Amino acid sequence: MKPHPVHVQVAALLREVAATVVLPRFGALAAGEVEEKAPGDLVTIADREAEERLRAGLEPLLAGARVIGEEAVAADPSLLAGAGAGLLWLIDPIDGTGNFAAGRAPFGLMIALVEDGAPAAGWIYDPLRRRLCQAMRGQGAYVDGKRVFARETGSPLPLAALGARYLNAERRADVAERSHGRLRPVDVPNCAAEQYPRVVLGANDAALFERALPWDHAAGALFVEEAGGRVARPDGTPYRVGDERRGLIAAASPAMWNRAADILFG
Repeated sequence: MKPHPVHVQVAALLREVAATVVLPRFGALAAGEVEEKAPGDLVTIADREAEERLRAGLEPLLAGARVIGEEAVAADPSLLAGAGAGLLWLIDPIDGTGNFAAGRAPFGLMIALVEDGAPAAGWIYDPLRRRLCQAMRGQGAYVDGKRVFARETGSPLPLAALGARYLNAERRADVAERSHGRLRPVDVPNCAAEQYPRVVLGANDAALFERALPWDHAAGALFVEEAGGRVARPDGTPYRVGDERRGLIAAASPAMWNRAADILFG
């Protein structure tokens, strides 16, 4: 891979913000430094500080590119208007905030560059492992600079992370019934920054997401696709920023995606 200078700068920015803002707060948050944005949806002082630092670092990199962060949208949802058009940086300052706030792994920092709704580049940084997953459209997926290719686990029953947190009771029961004896449910990390690498690196065969907020999925979807896997809506349409529908399936191969989609939605 011969990364564009901007891509090198983004990787350096992620590492710097993780080291100076995020990790010093890990396991050291005071009671007043954790809040609920919505029931069960946490934000910490580290999320807000990291987003501001990442925003400040990204704004000068590409002329005309908007910068949208998760916490800014929580304060002003109108910022997402028109997210599917033009050049856009998406920031998830800490993905897996619930884990981070509880002082446990996994959590990560994610940035995506999106062009007219299609992810063009993505970065997923795990500061505890110091692992950087990176992808550029048409140029492959990389972990710490080494190209990777998605691989299935080889399990007789596909290992599937079936995220049920945002499913209603009826749909949760339906997923459980459909997957029984056909998929082997595995631990859900409650962190897309960990779940997408698991699909690529041979830990999981597939993952089901119900909520598909763009900062959670743009970088990961590109990483899986560039590694040779597939990420798409249950009806098979590609993932795009600006599409506000719920539901998303990631899989380690197109064939595995078809198998999972048939089981869960067929």
